[in-house]
Amino acid sequence: MRYVKSCGAVVLHNIESKLYVLLVQQIAGHWIFPKGRVEDSESEEETAIREVKEETNVDIEILPGFKEKVNYSPFFNVTKDVIYFLGKPKNFELKKQIGEIEIVEWVKVDEALKNRITHDQNKEVLEKAINFYINNFWEYDKK
Repeated sequence: MRYVKSCGAVVLHNIESKLYVLLVQQIAGHWIFPKGRVEDSESEEETAIREVKEETNVDIEILPGFKEKVNYSPFFNVTKDVIYFLGKPKNFELKKQIGEIEIVEWVKVDEALKNRITHDQNKEVLEKAINFYINNFWEYDKK
């Protein structure tokens, strides 16, 4: 069994008291959070920051206290862990990574949960991220 580890971020942005999430549509058609493989000397957080930038052009700050792991088997004899952090955007100009990403988009969180995010595990991660964000950063972020 081969093991693969990736890291990414659920990037949330509050616009006029409406919460948006940064999503990418892969070439294969799946809507997911930006993520990618950990490089040799990187920390999990460094990987998440780099991958969000590479796939979307958005620089992020990792917000403390949120970390969720998703485990699945993308192929026979392969197990994959994806570690997600909660990210706050520092810029908003979107640009997709050529060759890997079809679409990059800010999506209202209710739309993301109902119609965009492909995998149920990712929907659960988003729900946890929303609750954590609202309980810990909502009031601060509205200022």
